[in-house]
Amino acid sequence: MAIKRRATTFLALSMTTALLVAGCGGGGEDEAPAESELFKNPVTLTWWHNASQDGPGKTYWEKVAKDFNALHPTVTIEIEGIETNQLQRTRLPAALLSNDPPDIFQAWGGGEIREQVEADYLKDITEQVKDEAANIGSAVEIWQVDGKQYGLPYRMGIEGIWYNKELFQQAGIAAPPTTFDELNDAVTKLKAINVIPIAVGAGDKWPAAHWWYNFALRACSVDTLRKASLENNFDDQCFVKAGQDLKAFIDTKPFQPNFIATPGQNDPTSANGLLANGKAAMELMGDWNKGTLDTVTEDQEALNKFIGWFPVPAIAGSAGDPKAALGGGDGFACAKNAPAECVEFLKYIVSPEVQKGYAETGTGLPVAKGAEDGVKDPALKSILEATTSATYVQLWLDTAFGSTVGNAMNDAIVAIFAGNGTPEKVVEAMKAAARK
Repeated sequence: MAIKRRATTFLALSMTTALLVAGCGGGGEDEAPAESELFKNPVTLTWWHNASQDGPGKTYWEKVAKDFNALHPTVTIEIEGIETNQLQRTRLPAALLSNDPPDIFQAWGGGEIREQVEADYLKDITEQVKDEAANIGSAVEIWQVDGKQYGLPYRMGIEGIWYNKELFQQAGIAAPPTTFDELNDAVTKLKAINVIPIAVGAGDKWPAAHWWYNFALRACSVDTLRKASLENNFDDQCFVKAGQDLKAFIDTKPFQPNFIATPGQNDPTSANGLLANGKAAMELMGDWNKGTLDTVTEDQEALNKFIGWFPVPAIAGSAGDPKAALGGGDGFACAKNAPAECVEFLKYIVSPEVQKGYAETGTGLPVAKGAEDGVKDPALKSILEATTSATYVQLWLDTAFGSTVGNAMNDAIVAIFAGNGTPEKVVEAMKAAARK
């Protein structure tokens, strides 16, 4: 995407509400039409989201579109589900550069949405969504640029480690690890019973990069992370230490064979397929993972019985807050020239009733107050509790730093996984990308 890189907005989320979710949307300069002018003429909205696999998430979005059409027969919604990596890195950037982008689409906030706003791609929805933003709370700030709202979240939570309770029991692991020393001990015990300790989808890059993000969260202070996000300042040695800690962890061989080519979440052979089918004991992933596990498991009943979740362990003596977490979410934005009905559909998606239905799918944590009762899955309840109790939440680093720095950073991190990168080269890549 030919967009000039600018310093991103950082958000340390204060988890004071029961539920948070992240997403994005957009805005133009034209005033919204009077309510009486809406839904009078036939309109077709194109909607791109990342629920590309058959399962509860994809099925639910189809229901949401159908229900909205029933309420507003003049609005037809054409849906396309696109895998996250493809959507975020290729399809969406190309579409936004073209003269025919989708009307409503997945957006991740932070530096990415700032870049899109600076390129004049998004609709300013500030005035139209005041009530919805107030009901969601502070999470909406991730999708603001200079105080204006360019999107709304529908899902938000922190990431952690999903694990197989039965394999832990077989390996003699009494409780989920709370420190990296305990995690390393768990890896050793799982190897002893010939179980893959941790699955990682390095073939899609970002699942592997999130390990570095978490090491950075542990190595860097909150002030350092904030400065990095606001100023693209990566001078602190903690960023090099994150790479050193990652390399030391990789050297313990905690991952499956050929992890460098393994996709993240496509089918039973992907990283989350290994976890979902009892072939690996752990996977680092966000709150949405239960929904993707459901789509690739070969035994839904067994999955529901053994799956659990715990926060990313702390590192003793590190400068970072041990109770800090990496988090973020998903949302939607409207293209600048999208019809006014696009904003109405976005508002409908984040309404409490629709949000409760989303929560009931088990594919992630909703953001709207009034949707809390929809969270039924025990693992998701654990994530909700951890999200609300986290002292500090750092937005995903590739989102916080924007796509230019984020893509260069992810590539350099994966090079460490591949054995041909170094901790120093990650920081060099980030600094070089920030200068573009």
